[in-house]
Amino acid sequence: MTYKIAFFDVDGTITSCDDGTIPTSTKEAIRALKDQGIKVVAATGRPLSMCQSIQDLGIDTFITANGGYAKHATEVIHKMTMDQQIVQQVYDFARDREHGLSFYTEDYFMNGVRNPQILNALKETLFLHDYPAFDEFIYHQEIYLMCLFASDEMVESYRTHFPHLTFLRWHPYVVNVLQEDVSKSIAIRKVLDYFGLDKTEAIAFGDGENDIDMLEFVGFGVAMGNGNERVQSSADYVTKKSSEDGIEHALKNLGIL
Repeated sequence: MTYKIAFFDVDGTITSCDDGTIPTSTKEAIRALKDQGIKVVAATGRPLSMCQSIQDLGIDTFITANGGYAKHATEVIHKMTMDQQIVQQVYDFARDREHGLSFYTEDYFMNGVRNPQILNALKETLFLHDYPAFDEFIYHQEIYLMCLFASDEMVESYRTHFPHLTFLRWHPYVVNVLQEDVSKSIAIRKVLDYFGLDKTEAIAFGDGENDIDMLEFVGFGVAMGNGNERVQSSADYVTKKSSEDGIEHALKNLGIL
């Protein structure tokens, strides 16, 4: 199969799962794909503002906020804007209980709550070593995704208080707070439509549980060796770890490079 578009998760896929850097082999592989005329898209849990190193690879199409926002160059392809009143209600509820809550615009904000579990989750999911900016009136902006930092027990109080919202776990201490369905695969559909391509012409790479729907949706899904068993079982092919030139290894073994 000749693929016309490739979707790559960022953290733990494009970047090394060991130190968050981008391996030279991955940079060269992405450049080679582009030289072949294959479109390359980053599909990430990051906000767009944290994608400069990925833009430096020559990538100009981004799915961000776990699928809540997609943009090609300067054109917005897809966005899921949350209701301002709902954002404010969840904001107030989390603040009163001192629970961490993050907000995705094109940038990334939190509600000012700090604890070691939140900081560890920020490091594991976004390779952040400090808390993002605090905006007391963040709900006045367009929000594409909220994430709650919480245990299962903590999340239950939100499910009871906000039965019209969905709380979807994708990390042991992070859940998406959804007004409508948000996922990488939904955004991928929008990107494929934008470029006039079919999902059978797409290949995707990922390592996290928020990548599973993406790997299952496209024509061919590649799980990184650093992904857990559930991620790997959802893929058509399992490559080496991202820290072990996994992207290059898969592309060469599959005959794409």
